[in-house]
Amino acid sequence: MRTTSMLLQRLHAAGFGDVTGVEPVEGGMAAVSGLAVRPGGTPLFVKSFAEVPDGDLFAAEAEGLAVLRERGGLTTPEVRLATRELLVLSVLRERPAREDFWERAAHAVAGLHTSTTHHRFGWEHDNWLGRHRQENAWTDDGFEFFARRRVLRWLREPRVRAALDRRDRQALERLCDRLPDLLPPRPACLTHGDLWAQNVLATKDGRPAFIDPAVSYTWAEVDLAHLWCSPHPPEARRFFDVYAELTGLDGDWRARMPIVQLRQSLALIAMFDHDWGAAEQVRALVRPFRRD
Repeated sequence: MRTTSMLLQRLHAAGFGDVTGVEPVEGGMAAVSGLAVRPGGTPLFVKSFAEVPDGDLFAAEAEGLAVLRERGGLTTPEVRLATRELLVLSVLRERPAREDFWERAAHAVAGLHTSTTHHRFGWEHDNWLGRHRQENAWTDDGFEFFARRRVLRWLREPRVRAALDRRDRQALERLCDRLPDLLPPRPACLTHGDLWAQNVLATKDGRPAFIDPAVSYTWAEVDLAHLWCSPHPPEARRFFDVYAELTGLDGDWRARMPIVQLRQSLALIAMFDHDWGAAEQVRALVRPFRRD
């Protein structure tokens, strides 16, 4: 069954009988998505998986969108429906290729991080990063939380075990033991959790809007590292200058981004056969901690 036909069928089954077709849209690395055409109403964005997942992926995503909006002041799409099979959202626009847009995004993300500090690391329950469970058990220590819940939890995934040999995995464990020496202590705050350029869109009036969250209370630099280390357009450089100024980042923040990005690098390895160089990046990062 073609992707658009599958989405149309599931929309009709969910009660959206006025949808006459679904146009494919680009983007998204795990789910399939499209633009639902409604001759008598506004179009809708729809997302699903070819194989219906066992967990509450879309309910968790809908919760994350609401939390970012209500607690963190971010602009997110309106959720029209969230079931095991479908997520239906209001439509956003492509972001403009302008520095002032990214400056506004920096103000929004800095506001999220600085206004939501928390005394513990974690979340009320586990949620999802793609189709993989994000472990969020509450922890008092940020280094322990990052090591256990954001890095080492990926070592049991089959693709990670295939990509990293035993010495690499042991070296990663040693790196985690050294985190207090490698990273400065930081408080927990509400984070988007999957903040890369593809998840930054725009409203009709041009304001930054954010999609596809995997929320938790953790280090703000988890969001910063993902945006910094993943592909982003040249005009996004303005984001980092403004964010650093608003949040008082020290001058060494760029040097520690590869360590903070470990979670996302390992997630890419775990999720996809083609990992966009993530395995080599991890191997290079842990090489000083190997004992050959």
